[in-house]
Amino acid sequence: MFFIEIIKSIIFGIIEGITEWLPISSTGHLILVQEFIHYQKQNAAFMEMFNVVIQLGAILAVVFIYFDKLNPFKPDKTPRQVQKTWQLWAKVVVASLPAVIIGIPLDNWFEKNFHNFVSVAIMLIIYGIAFILIERRNQEVEPTVTNIEKLPYKTALYIGFFQVLSLFPGTSRSGATIVGGLLNGTSRSVVTEFTFFLGIPVMFGASGIKVLKFILKGNSLDLGQLTLLLVAMIVAFGVSMYVIRFLTDYVKKHDFTVFGKYRIGLGALLLIYWVFKALFAK
Repeated sequence: MFFIEIIKSIIFGIIEGITEWLPISSTGHLILVQEFIHYQKQNAAFMEMFNVVIQLGAILAVVFIYFDKLNPFKPDKTPRQVQKTWQLWAKVVVASLPAVIIGIPLDNWFEKNFHNFVSVAIMLIIYGIAFILIERRNQEVEPTVTNIEKLPYKTALYIGFFQVLSLFPGTSRSGATIVGGLLNGTSRSVVTEFTFFLGIPVMFGASGIKVLKFILKGNSLDLGQLTLLLVAMIVAFGVSMYVIRFLTDYVKKHDFTVFGKYRIGLGALLLIYWVFKALFAK
């Protein structure tokens, strides 16, 4: 029944909306969930495209929530406010350069060689440990950047290089950029917000590239596939609206240690599952 497939899209959208913004790896969660819940009669090409394009729903939530702040053409903005908005966009562009120069050429290679349970589990654990250690260190260190308007271009570029590390499935794009910002003296609130903004060009670009590759390989979407994708995107948008606001408030009073512990636990579970799956497959 197609209704069941719609329910699956809703589940995938919920997972995407939650895990895209929390630093716990949306890819890792989608790989795990799709091991048990998967569409009927959908080929690998569609699923590869689906797992990326679903992110459009999540990123549109950022555009919606921060539209006034990100819009340099808002009529009631003063010249100084317009200048600050353009400067913010300039920093986003600078931070996106590593993804364009390094990420695009290597995307297929990483997808081919690291999109598996073991790689995802290892990266979940590594970055989980990193979050815990960095937060312990930061208990004794005051952040040097506490306002996004004062984020240096050099720091933006530094965060951008960390974003490239998210090419390893299981890393988490938000996780990588947050780690980069915390290591470089950026406050939790600033790096979290900047991570949201940095996702706009990167996720729109990644989705566009995936769709283009999908089409160039001779694939096309039928009405059923388009419906499944749109439902997942709409749900991801709605869930992201809540999660973005939640995380923004959360980091004002808490650190990322709990996410580090969660990542380690999930990574360990994935490894255990992989071992048992390999044993029973023999």
